[in-house]
Amino acid sequence: MQGTKRVKNPGKQRKKLFNAPAHIRHKLMSAPLSRGLTASRGAKTLPVRKGDTILIKRGDNKGFEGKVSRVDLKAFHIYVEGLTREKVDGTNIFLPIHPSKVEIRNLNLDDKWRKNILERKQAPTKKVEKPIAKSAKKAKKAPTNEEKPVTVTPVEEAAPIVAEEQAPKMITAEAPSKKTTAKKATKKAQTTKKTEKEEAPKSRVIPEASEKTDGGQ
Repeated sequence: MQGTKRVKNPGKQRKKLFNAPAHIRHKLMSAPLSRGLTASRGAKTLPVRKGDTILIKRGDNKGFEGKVSRVDLKAFHIYVEGLTREKVDGTNIFLPIHPSKVEIRNLNLDDKWRKNILERKQAPTKKVEKPIAKSAKKAKKAPTNEEKPVTVTPVEEAAPIVAEEQAPKMITAEAPSKKTTAKKATKKAQTTKKTEKEEAPKSRVIPEASEKTDGGQ
């Protein structure tokens, strides 16, 4: 689609301008509205149409006000009633004006499509409430730093409670566990067996050769 992609090259810009389709040319013929119209209609700019009253804001004919008699989409010009010049042969012709140099003072609302455009621009825009809802959810999830109430018990009631809590700890500390006693007993038995083996005398074996020698003698 033409007119959607922006181009920086001046030659391409001119080519797009002069080869633009009718719906884009119509948008390029837009002009700003006066302050009174913007306040009442809710629009800042609209394309100039035949029958609109305009005021020239720039150029040699600045300050001239009149009705638009013709709109030329091909050359991007508008022609105003009363704004003419005389040729050498005596004939009068309309002076062409670019729509960017004028301001619309009064609108021609004979077209129903133009009325629909103005109604659509006057309609209030719907506010987006999604980010507000997300922030509310985050506020719910955020942890609260509220201080918990501290219960203070009197000294007389607290003393027996502390004694009961410390009693089982003292018992467990004094009474040795069964596993530790069994391990110690096994270690003692192993050490006694080793000592008995070391103390037992080694039996000496008498050689048989001595007996044979005695018999021969």
